[in-house]
This record gives sequence, C-alpha cells and structure tokens, in this order.
Amino acid sequence: MEYGSIERDIYIDASPDVVFEVVSQPEHIREWWSDEADFESAPGAAGELVWGDRDHVSPITIVDVDRPRSFSFRWCYPDGATLENSLLVTFELIAQGEGTLLRMSETGFREMGWEVAVLEQQYAEHVEGWNRFIPILGAYAARVGSLR
Repeated sequence: MEYGSIERDIYIDASPDVVFEVVSQPEHIREWWSDEADFESAPGAAGELVWGDRDHVSPITIVDVDRPRSFSFRWCYPDGATLENSLLVTFELIAQGEGTLLRMSETGFREMGWEVAVLEQQYAEHVEGWNRFIPILGAYAARVGSLR
C-alpha cells in the first residue's frame, strides 16, 4: 500500500466563500472537527487544535490562505519534527453550479521518518478520521450556507 497521501472530494451545497470560512476559521472548525481551535488565518501563523479536555493538542502552522480558492496548514509535529517533516493538509475549493467541490489532501506521511508500523498506524488513523470528518464538514457547511 502507498502511504503518500490521503485525498477526499465532496460536493457541498454552499458557495466557495462559505466553505472557505468553514475550513479556515477556528469558530467553524470547532463545529465539525476539533473541540477547540486557536489560530489566525494568515500564512505563517501558528496555533493549535485541541480534542477532548486537552487530551490531544496538535500545533498547526498556516501555510496558504487564498480566499475562496484554497487553505492549507501543517500539523502533526512529533518530537524533532520541523515544518518540512510534518503533515500538510490542503483544502482546494472549486465553484460548481450553486455549490462547491471541496478537494482535501493530506500529504507528508513518508517524510515523517516513522518506522513502518507507526507509518501504517498513523496513516490508517488519519484515513479513518477524514472518512468521519469530511462528511460532517460538508453537512455543516451546507447548513451555514442555507442560513445566508
């Protein structure tokens, strides 16, 4: 199996502007992904994503903010990791009719330097996570869009 990237596409019944807000603003990310999110949506800004009662805290660094076309960040910095050997999540937004095609990719698994067993486990956990959260993101963004 290739552990290079995870890619998911979903059509969302909301405009690219709405979907961009949902993937790039902490107050929205808290509604579909992490329990807490604290960062500024600006290239180079650092912040964190938090699950549970700080059971899992992941630092993030914003890479690209191109409203309403794309948003990306790096995360999962294990001990000794740098931005070059962290995971990169990219959300690409493509207008389609009245809605948006959202393309999500997460790359960098091989560059993490993990042993094979750890790589396989981390990759599987991220696949499971995105399989769970991308549909929640889509439904939430559609609800936000219907309120506008």
